[in-house]
Amino acid sequence: MSTSQRSADVSVVGLGRVGLPLALSFADRGLDVIGIDNDPVRLEAVRGGRMPFAETGAQELLERVVASGRLQLAERVTNAALARHIIITLGTPSFSHIEIDMRDIRSALDELLGVLEPGHSLVLRSTIAPGTTDFVAGYLAKHRALRIGEEVFVAHAPERIAAGRFIEEIDTLPCIIGGVGERSGDVVAALFGAFRAPIVQTTPVQAELAKIWANILRYTNFALPNLLMMDCERYAANVFEVIDLINRDYPRGGIAQPGLTAGSCLRKDFTFSEERSAAPGMLLAVSRVNESVPLFLLEGVKRRLGSLADRKVAVLGLAFKADTDDERDSLAHKLIRLLERELADVAMHDPHVPSPTASLEDALAGADAVIVATNHPEFTEPRVLAAIAERASRDCLVVDPWNCWGAAQVFAYASEIALLASAR
Repeated sequence: MSTSQRSADVSVVGLGRVGLPLALSFADRGLDVIGIDNDPVRLEAVRGGRMPFAETGAQELLERVVASGRLQLAERVTNAALARHIIITLGTPSFSHIEIDMRDIRSALDELLGVLEPGHSLVLRSTIAPGTTDFVAGYLAKHRALRIGEEVFVAHAPERIAAGRFIEEIDTLPCIIGGVGERSGDVVAALFGAFRAPIVQTTPVQAELAKIWANILRYTNFALPNLLMMDCERYAANVFEVIDLINRDYPRGGIAQPGLTAGSCLRKDFTFSEERSAAPGMLLAVSRVNESVPLFLLEGVKRRLGSLADRKVAVLGLAFKADTDDERDSLAHKLIRLLERELADVAMHDPHVPSPTASLEDALAGADAVIVATNHPEFTEPRVLAAIAERASRDCLVVDPWNCWGAAQVFAYASEIALLASAR
């Protein structure tokens, strides 16, 4: 395909929570963009000017871009070659036996092989295992004899933006670019120069390591207070008071608060290092701690209430973190499955997620236990405590690992929570 045949500046393969906001942001800055996805429902929503998921400010952004006419949509990956720059934002899962699953990336590469031409750049935006960018470059060189860094430009520009903060952070977070060969880094840096964020060029493997270890750091930091919470239960101590003792006026404190630590990135990205780790099992242990929180909460409820068979448990929150509609890899679902295996009657409420859930009032009605699985801002309001007191059973157990109401109790009865919360 010659340069004269190209109809866009940049194409984005995969219009999920990473790809769609990026495509819209490029278009909003005056670039002609092709968005590619194989989900016809998602494409139809975007064509109709409707965001298929929640992202702060993205609906207004989509409306501007649709009005500008700078976004084309397509289903076939080969259409990506109609733009000079091709950005891949496909999911990068791992197999259950700690091996990176590269099938989606390989499939996209195979579709692009026949249409790539000199002048194209190929950017991996997805989180990838160390060595993947060099593999992609080698794959193109092997099957097309393209000179990487001279004819075709390959780089990793990892997505580092938190859910709900895309509009803000695309212009503020440093953009890491690891290019293969002599000119790839400069070519891709020029593309991302459309944003105001500083650009940091490095090697491909260092870009890959920087991304996955940023997520590993967060995953590990969250595991420590979760393990402390379990230790405090064993010793009849209060985890929130211990954390306060650790952190208060102490220059080497800084331990985080406990909670259900999950999400599609944190739960899998440690495997990108664990696959070839020099300390196998270390990060698996971190994962085990975070994955054990639902079971810890369940067992804590059973110690206090006894059998859960035919007892109603209300679970507040299905999203993997506060103020998002993203349920992917949320530990709330694991908690619900564990409760159902105890023959509990589970009622769910979440004001954000697309899955149908009960109203707050219906979920709480007659509940023997209420578990806060997601610390949505709505759940921190005093009215929720009042609703529990009014609608749940008289001796309802409230499980709040997030300390939503400041009562500083993981397990406490509703009357205790209300008194402690009002006293703080």
